[in-house]
Amino acid sequence: MRKFTAFIFYVFVLLLQSCSENNPQSIIDKTIAASGGDKYLHTTIEFDFRGRHYISNREGGKFSYERIFKNEKDSTQTIHDVVSNDGFKRFVNDTLTTVPDSMAVKYTSSVNSVLYFALLPYGLNDASVNKKFLGETTIDNKSYYKIEITFNKEGGGEDHDDRFIYWINTSDYTIGFLAYSYAETDGIGYRLRKAYNSRKVNGILFSDYINYAPNGKIQLEDLEDFYRKNELKELSRIENTNIQVK
Repeated sequence: MRKFTAFIFYVFVLLLQSCSENNPQSIIDKTIAASGGDKYLHTTIEFDFRGRHYISNREGGKFSYERIFKNEKDSTQTIHDVVSNDGFKRFVNDTLTTVPDSMAVKYTSSVNSVLYFALLPYGLNDASVNKKFLGETTIDNKSYYKIEITFNKEGGGEDHDDRFIYWINTSDYTIGFLAYSYAETDGIGYRLRKAYNSRKVNGILFSDYINYAPNGKIQLEDLEDFYRKNELKELSRIENTNIQVK
């Protein structure tokens, strides 16, 4: 009887484990925990990206994303963009300036995009995010869970129609690859990014990425096979430097 009870318990544990491994919410939770967890909620993060300085401030539900750079047309001007719970503000040499609504939307999207990728996987549990388990796969001799991310129109921002696929390492729950589709003036664009140079700074994981694009139009799901066949072209390197976490 004891052996039978032990067997039933063993089967039950296996079923729970299987359900957890196929549950996209559970996988994302573990990914965020492995990359910093609650540390994201009460931090100031600063880094440089392509000649511009970025700052993320979070204190619970309050946040501000900032971008500071020299005006390319007038080097005497320092531009400081701030996206926060209060909306968008632009300062020029510390003076608040008026920005047309159309440009405020554009600047907000630009700041959010850089901070979104820099702080991954934080943000994948936002209320507007939808998650779907796509199975397991092997790339470069490593096993990954595939998770599709889409966004609700309400709360999903200007680019709520974008689709993402994340490849999450089955061993340590870090992001190995991500791919996404986005709207272009002449249709849909596709990118695949491969993580490298992953390192923790004061308990938060950061990665740089090799940015790939296909030659021609394909489907988002095809990027994995194109990578395996070496049929993607490298466009750029996404590298954040001088990272500070306080």
